[in-house]
Amino acid sequence: MLSGNSIGNRLVLTSFGESHGKSIGAVLDGCPAGLEIDEKEIQKMLDYRKPGTSIITTQRKEGDKVEIISGVFRGFTTGAPITMVIWNSDQKSKDYENLKTKLRPGHSDYPAMVKYNHFNDYRGGGRFSGRLTATHVMGGAIARKLLKVTLGIETNSYTSQIGKIKMEKEFDSKMAKKIYKNEVRCPDETTAKKMRTSILNARKKGDSLGGIIESITTNVPVGLGEPIFSSLESDLSKAIFSIPSVKGIEFGSGFEGSKLFGSQNNDLYTIKKGKIITKTNNSGGILGGISNGMPITIRIAFKPASSIAQKQATVDIKTKKPSTLQVKGRHDPCVVPRAPPVVDSLVALTLADHAILAGQIKPVL
Repeated sequence: MLSGNSIGNRLVLTSFGESHGKSIGAVLDGCPAGLEIDEKEIQKMLDYRKPGTSIITTQRKEGDKVEIISGVFRGFTTGAPITMVIWNSDQKSKDYENLKTKLRPGHSDYPAMVKYNHFNDYRGGGRFSGRLTATHVMGGAIARKLLKVTLGIETNSYTSQIGKIKMEKEFDSKMAKKIYKNEVRCPDETTAKKMRTSILNARKKGDSLGGIIESITTNVPVGLGEPIFSSLESDLSKAIFSIPSVKGIEFGSGFEGSKLFGSQNNDLYTIKKGKIITKTNNSGGILGGISNGMPITIRIAFKPASSIAQKQATVDIKTKKPSTLQVKGRHDPCVVPRAPPVVDSLVALTLADHAILAGQIKPVL
């Protein structure tokens, strides 16, 4: 059995399924009873990340239609585990026949083969596929609703960079409604057009691009996080790194902050309308591993998609000789545009778990 399939302490998400198996799904345990939930709310989030909806993403056309199997009755959560499933329908497993012996550069094929003694499902990446992020979204959509109705917490994640093309405008609340108005999920339309062109150019060359997702969470109460090893940054990072292709994460001023003096990077306290806030937010809303009431700001780096159409050097594990491989199948030239709802979901799951742990949301006993 593969370990590491669950995340959370009081609000626990368990993911199951493989890319080319019969289904993928999630079980969310610990959600308080009485939360109004409609499949349409979960479906909306899934539709934002599903494939086959744009020329700049994979052309695998999965409906990603979610079914709630348990834990919701008459439109409300019952307190029981919430089981959700999506049935796979557009697998083309023959595209992966040449991967039985040849290792794909940049993929988990080799370490997975060794770890699981060649019994792992390699089709479409199997358990390691980005398709499994749909299971994150299933649970995250519920956690997002829970945070909104109980604490007013909202998360907005968006594409801020594709390759070398950056969004220069500073994100504000008015931009939130523009995130899903274009294919790349960038709230600045001018930058979005440039990003789209760069992705299409990479696809024409049989290549791929990486990028950066920025995430901003507002209305976070003071006190979420459990130092030392369950700090808010620690748990958010663990959740975010469950997304395939993620290679870096920073909070607040992040790596840029390392270039500053303390007098420049320190967030000075002030009072606004009777509330203690900071004049700047270089800490990214977290101090000592605990939320300080300011927006939680995160930047996440995604590597270029590993499956590209160009012929690449590899090895044949059967002959143990150098070989070449040209990856077939329908792959994303850039995975970043499908990542914002996944990031939203994992941030929500982590914050909801900590809010329950801190007693700010009543847990199911």
